[in-house]
Amino acid sequence: MSAGASGGSVVAAVGPVVRAAGLAEAIVGEVVRVGPRRLLGEIIGLDGPLATIQVYEETGGLEVGDAVEASGAPLRARLGPGLLGATFDGLQRPLDRLAAAGTWLLMPGLSGVAGEPPAGSTGDRSLGPRRWSFDAERDPGDPVGGGDTLGAVAEGRLRHRILVPPDVGAGTLVELASGDFTVDDVIGFVETARGLVELHLAHDWAIRRPRPVRRRLGADRPLLTGQRVFDMLFPIAQGGAAVIPGGFGTGKTVVEQSVARWSDADVVVYVGCGERGNEMAELLASFPDLVDPRSGAPLLERTVLIANTSNMPVAAREASVQLGVTIAEYFRDQGLHVALLADSTSRWAEALREIGGRLEELPGEEGFPAYLGSRLAGFYERAGRVETLGTPARVGSISLVGAVSPPGGDFSEPVTQASLRLAGTFWALDAALAHARHFPAVGWTASYSLHVDALTPWYRTHVDPSWADRRAEAIGLLARERQLLDIVQLVGADALPDADRVDLETARLVRETFLQQHAFDPVDAARPLDVQFALLCAVLAAGVGLRRALERGATLDQVVDSPLLAELRRARYWAGDDVASRLVELAGRLETFEPEVAR
Repeated sequence: MSAGASGGSVVAAVGPVVRAAGLAEAIVGEVVRVGPRRLLGEIIGLDGPLATIQVYEETGGLEVGDAVEASGAPLRARLGPGLLGATFDGLQRPLDRLAAAGTWLLMPGLSGVAGEPPAGSTGDRSLGPRRWSFDAERDPGDPVGGGDTLGAVAEGRLRHRILVPPDVGAGTLVELASGDFTVDDVIGFVETARGLVELHLAHDWAIRRPRPVRRRLGADRPLLTGQRVFDMLFPIAQGGAAVIPGGFGTGKTVVEQSVARWSDADVVVYVGCGERGNEMAELLASFPDLVDPRSGAPLLERTVLIANTSNMPVAAREASVQLGVTIAEYFRDQGLHVALLADSTSRWAEALREIGGRLEELPGEEGFPAYLGSRLAGFYERAGRVETLGTPARVGSISLVGAVSPPGGDFSEPVTQASLRLAGTFWALDAALAHARHFPAVGWTASYSLHVDALTPWYRTHVDPSWADRRAEAIGLLARERQLLDIVQLVGADALPDADRVDLETARLVRETFLQQHAFDPVDAARPLDVQFALLCAVLAAGVGLRRALERGATLDQVVDSPLLAELRRARYWAGDDVASRLVELAGRLETFEPEVAR
């Protein structure tokens, strides 16, 4: 038993919830080991002499009277070199090690690797035995404090900064050595008011405790995703939060994977929380083969994968998302911009509901615990753009994209509504669009972004001064189309005046040519901003050209069948470095084409 630890015994067990007696000095949030297999758990409540423990592993075979060992510390993440390119379970145990037990993660204690503890029972959070070449940037005698850079190691194409842990406090550097070290080797010492503190390449941090920053900053630029419907119509700010709600089959996972691959984030943390095993297996199989479009290196070099599938212990789901955001904060503190993708927060909420039921808590709406909103708020609030600790200060960000799986696609259910109140961007997936094979199936009437006003100056400077007007025009056309389609269902399209029919045709071009995007096409999967804006302008120019052609005597059927419009419909598949200029030229021809062109 470790120093400061205390012991008790099991008095009751209901699924992953265990009650233990004898833990007189225990505190809420403390990690414990339960039973002969030393199952990993966390104290979530104290009631007089009894402690309530949430066990993160299968509790089958546990007996009354089994020993419970308290660690004296909360659940922590191991942060340092070796995170990038790795795949962990929800408790940061390397999946390659757990997989040695077989295809399925069997009940702890029933399968193990020869000479090692049983798979799943140790809580091993090792970042591996690799030795890293550390270049020290500070000298003995230098004053240092939490967040200061000590040096760096090369991890892939990333310069991985080694920082003074935020909780060390101010002190004087006594010793710091360059050389090849494992993450657990001592690289130096700092003298603080608390005494001499060892420095390592890695350090631990409690996953439920947000890492401190100097100050939070406002949004001033978008997180670019390469997806036209997001970047042009409903942008997310760098350091903002977005929610993707959608029913089964609407494409939540594909959208998140597209953002993971094509966003301009420095680091991607992908958390699969309670998702189907086949989806995670496909993700884990495909990511090593994906190429980072920015560097040409494997995408996995700037990605951390956390997999807690639906067949894994349900209690570990909340820990998986808290682990993911803690890792994201670690890279943010290095001055990097991180995209955190959580798929899905609904499975996390379902785990809270199950645990709450076993704890006999009074249920809230639809059986979810009354504290669901506050738990979600604590998660989303860890996103943001910040000025980090350390001298000189750095600017880093966490942009959080959380998928929600409302039962039956009902956006009025509690998880979606709670998320809606917390995120600044809402990308609502529409089942009708998905069934019509329109992907990404983002419903433009329900979706919105509260970041538009803050981001407009950036778009005016880096894209075009007219971006906000063109965006408003496109959204207005789509809203007008919806109104006109209600009329068409009553009287038919032929009864509409030509001006309204032009609006319908232009809105159709916006939908089919601009909003639709083929996630698996090598050209159309992602587009730079200049090409996105040029395509939007070309589509809107087509509407101007249609009206002018009708004024010159052409019929709507003539202009709709124009070869020029056929060329526009193929434009989203154009390849090359001159696509933006070709689209600008096409827009000029569309605005001025004569009725004769359509004959």
